[in-house]
Amino acid sequence: MSIEDIRAAAHKLAADVAALPIDEQVQALNEVRRALHDVGPFQDEPVDLVLWVSAEKVCSNAYNPNRVGNPEMELLRHSIRSDGYTQPIVGFSGSGGYEVVDGFHRNRVGKEDPDVRARVHGFLPVVSINDGRKDLPDRMASTVRHNRARGKHQVTGMSEIVVALSRRNWSNEKIGKELGMDADEVLRLRQISGLAEMFADRDFSMAWEVAAEDSE
Repeated sequence: MSIEDIRAAAHKLAADVAALPIDEQVQALNEVRRALHDVGPFQDEPVDLVLWVSAEKVCSNAYNPNRVGNPEMELLRHSIRSDGYTQPIVGFSGSGGYEVVDGFHRNRVGKEDPDVRARVHGFLPVVSINDGRKDLPDRMASTVRHNRARGKHQVTGMSEIVVALSRRNWSNEKIGKELGMDADEVLRLRQISGLAEMFADRDFSMAWEVAAEDSE
């Protein structure tokens, strides 16, 4: 089959999909995208397969240490209202739905903002993490990596993540490698007894390390 034949078939398929009711359109588009993804050269890249998922099937996780203040949340809301969804939500698929790995606040906007929810027909754009990263410790580490690449965490949340991974038999070396931390950061976050409470209202940053050292 030539490129011209494929183009003609694609236009025919697009016309068929456009004639369907909205829910069936979404289902059909997801099936087409999945079929193309399965035969394409980018099968190992989650972003190659963005699916539109009913918002009711997307739930937040219980371990995200990142917090967004009201001004930043309003800016995100305004951005999605004005620019649309330019980044999908990263999720873990299981039990008939998706648990958010990255995109907790994008998830909130799509559910809580009536204008956005109406515009996307109650669906959310979701990509799934690779199959090899679906165990809980791996999902927790993925969430931290996504967030640390963009900004800061609160001390308490980061401490809880490190302790949870330690309890799942992750060594300090593995925690440091997977979360992008040096040995001192991991050690300090494991020593949460009293320390996390002392700095609970501060963002986690190099300034916290200095403050902690000064207090010893």
